[in-house]
This record gives sequence, structure tokens and C-alpha cells, in this order.
Amino acid sequence: MQARMDNPVQIIPDAMKALIAFGDTARGQGVPESTLELIKLRASQVNGCSACVHMHARDMRKAGENDERLFTVVAWRETTFFTDAERVALELTEALTRIADTANPVSDDLWNRVRAHYDENGAAALLIAIANINVWNRLNAGVHQIAGTF
Repeated sequence: MQARMDNPVQIIPDAMKALIAFGDTARGQGVPESTLELIKLRASQVNGCSACVHMHARDMRKAGENDERLFTVVAWRETTFFTDAERVALELTEALTRIADTANPVSDDLWNRVRAHYDENGAAALLIAIANINVWNRLNAGVHQIAGTF
């Protein structure tokens, strides 16, 4: 397997800086770093981005995340390993990652559950983190970025 070309952010370094800066704005807004990483891993799984799945699972493990949670994030609804706040963040992640699957991907019910766990800054951070990882996934999918090579 081989990538089609270098990653676009390697070709256009200002894009790398912009995406990193955008993603960093989600930090420190009331969402635990572990939740932000769960978002990145789950969206990458949904999008089939092996480079991001590999990177985020590895980074989460290095940060102390346990294998039980890492191995089951793909089936988070069927486990007891995630908090209610993490569950709603994962649900929002899936809804926004699969945005074309329904006319109203973020229902009022889902949004109300998000807001029950996250204040306005936290909700904004979730939206930014989800949008950011989806951009990375799409760049990697476009060039067939190989896991472990970027």
C-alpha cells in the first residue's frame, strides 16, 4: 500500500498550522482531554481513516487510557466503560460525522443532552473538535495516508 502523494498539509505548511491551531482551540474549554481524544478516535473509525485511528489510539494509550475503553470505543453503546458525558459526545460525533445520513443530524433531543453535560464553551469545543478531525480524516482519505507514516 502506498499513499498517492504527500499529505496536503505537508505540501502547504500554512494548512498544517491552521488545522493544528483550529484543533487546539477546543482545549481548555471544559471538555476533558480524554473526551476530545475519544471524539478523534471515533470519527476516524467511522470515516475509515487508518492513519488517524492508529495515531489517536496510540496517543490515548500513551496518555494512560486503558485497553478496555480503547478496544470498545467502536461499540461504545454496548459497554459500561464510558460516562454519560462521553456517550453524548460520541453520539454527537457520529451524528456530525455522518451528517448526510439524515435531514436533521443533531436533533433537539441530542442537543439538549449535549447541553445537559457541557456548557456553551464545552459544546463549542465539541463542535470544533469534531469538525477538525473530520477535516483531517478527509485529507488522509484523499491521499490514502498510510497508518504510522505521517
